[in-house]
Amino acid sequence: MATTDPSTTQVVLDLAGIFVFAISGALVAVRKGLDVFGVLVLAGTTGLGGGFLRDVLIDATPPAALQDWRYLLVPLVAGLLAFVYHPALGRMERSVNVLDAFGLGLFCVTGSLKALDYGLGVAPAALMGMVTGIGGGMLRDLLAGRVPAVFRGELYATPALAGSIVVVALAHTDLSYWTVALLGGGLCTVWRLVAIWRHWQAPVPTGPASV
Repeated sequence: MATTDPSTTQVVLDLAGIFVFAISGALVAVRKGLDVFGVLVLAGTTGLGGGFLRDVLIDATPPAALQDWRYLLVPLVAGLLAFVYHPALGRMERSVNVLDAFGLGLFCVTGSLKALDYGLGVAPAALMGMVTGIGGGMLRDLLAGRVPAVFRGELYATPALAGSIVVVALAHTDLSYWTVALLGGGLCTVWRLVAIWRHWQAPVPTGPASV
């Protein structure tokens, strides 16, 4: 994969994804009636949780968020913005969902490529891309006392995995970093947006729940 400075590009994409996810986590905290500390905790958990899980699993320790102050500052700023301006952000629910879809696309790209950088194979790297995308949201929902969205039928993990597969498949070609990111992240983002628009749901069991 040809690029001039992949590390800088990856950090920029990472921080953009963290900001978007942190906003969504902070809004969940506001709706749960949590105080400012709770809002900041859920913002940080949502923005950084997926990356933490990925880094621990691939032995990239200490995690990036503990080595670069910007990774901690971004969710802090996002949490405070949501805490102060949550009425306006709440009215922009559709826009927040769109931003969340872009964050998912960004994370599936950066998660997959970092896993490849640490020597993982194609399939494990794709899984790490998916984990990076969905991990923070799962931790957010658990802390907020909700069933994680990825278990409630929403098409969330599938687009992340599909985008990650595209990224790892193209990573060792002559395509530039931005082209790979656009193709993989774009697939994930567009699929997620269409699923929101068309109300697509993953299959769930039918019939009585008793087994």
